[in-house]
Amino acid sequence: MKSARILVVDDEANIRKLLEEILTEEGYEVTTAADAEEARQARKRADFDLVLLDIWMPDTDGISLLKEWAESETLGAVVMMSGHGTVDAAVEATRLGAVDFIEKPVSLAKLLRVVQSALAERRTVRRRALVPPMVTPVGRSDTMRRLREQVTRVAQHDSHVLFTGEPGSGREVFARYLASRSNKSQAPFVTVLGSTLSESGYRAQLFGEADRPGALKRAAGGFLFISDLENVSPSAQAQLAAALEQGEFRAEDTGALEPLDVRILASAPPSFERTDTFNRELLAHLSVITIRIPPLREYAEDVPELLRYHVDALVDSENLPLRRFSVAAQNRLRNYPWPGNVRELRNLVKRLLILDRGETIELEEVEAQLESTTAESEPLVKQDLLAMPLREAREHFERAYLQQQLLLCGGKVGQLAKRVGMERTHLYRKLRSLGVDFRQSLTDD
Repeated sequence: MKSARILVVDDEANIRKLLEEILTEEGYEVTTAADAEEARQARKRADFDLVLLDIWMPDTDGISLLKEWAESETLGAVVMMSGHGTVDAAVEATRLGAVDFIEKPVSLAKLLRVVQSALAERRTVRRRALVPPMVTPVGRSDTMRRLREQVTRVAQHDSHVLFTGEPGSGREVFARYLASRSNKSQAPFVTVLGSTLSESGYRAQLFGEADRPGALKRAAGGFLFISDLENVSPSAQAQLAAALEQGEFRAEDTGALEPLDVRILASAPPSFERTDTFNRELLAHLSVITIRIPPLREYAEDVPELLRYHVDALVDSENLPLRRFSVAAQNRLRNYPWPGNVRELRNLVKRLLILDRGETIELEEVEAQLESTTAESEPLVKQDLLAMPLREAREHFERAYLQQQLLLCGGKVGQLAKRVGMERTHLYRKLRSLGVDFRQSLTDD
């Protein structure tokens, strides 16, 4: 990109001159600024594809200037520079949207390589500011990597998408991630709770009222996210299906017919697309593509990274004290089943930061926060077996295992014995000892 415009911001005149000469010889259009105020004025006069921004400056430091721009303006790629670079500064700059970090004195080869890479990527600080934190789902596991790749591919098309998964698993996070990866990343993203689309309230929510436009109109050209689709009332389902079929709807705030120019993303529990009670026509429209969001227990190796992310996010957003998890505490939480998924993890992190019992969160403090037992009605996979004595954990497992197998065998103990490889008399004793009711099935066996 030889015609790209680059702004160099550095309080050292010799650095500014050197960078200007090098980049100009490479064919770039270069503007220089000696401090934050000159940089602000330069950006008022022109748009830049890349900003090389020094961290340490006399009036306003580069990190503060980057944060100022990130909160209020559209900004091209930013590369931070520092002669006294630290890991903390690099992390903070990256969090605010910088695409790279260069230490001074600047190597010519590295400078050109970083500039070319940054211009090719062209990430914008404003795009990061438009969406809530964690728009890029955290995790380095194969599960998360494949899921991000799948969502990115789907984002390039215009079809509606149904995200299925357990509560707290991050369905809305992935919906927003899809929007951020599409060619409509700057378009509106409107969220509606399924429970608000009740028999009495859905018209105002979807189609508007008086001088207030509804969600379908506010989301025009962008995305409408319907959270918890299973809670949408039958009448709202029918009206949404009609709007999708006809490609238009009547806006109650104006009384005019409006084209339906919106991509609908929705979230629902696992296997919801198989339901027989939901409006089949609407479901056919919304589940053109169904993406399963896995529970946290399926990618537990990402728990340490998620813990670090949420600590940093809460420290930054809520001014909570910075604390770090010990290795033992992280290992314990990697093996916790997380019935509430990522939402539960974030809430746990928040409680531990609020308690503020020192810089390090030790295993004992984590254990105190985790419930020692889980209701027996919870699925086995959600029970915290590691918090139980061995004998009790084994009994929980055996009971849940045999109950599920008995269901799969239609309640027939004879079939169950063959399925699990146990002698029938021994199986009867085991079922009685675990309190599994099999007597109703004996006459059918």
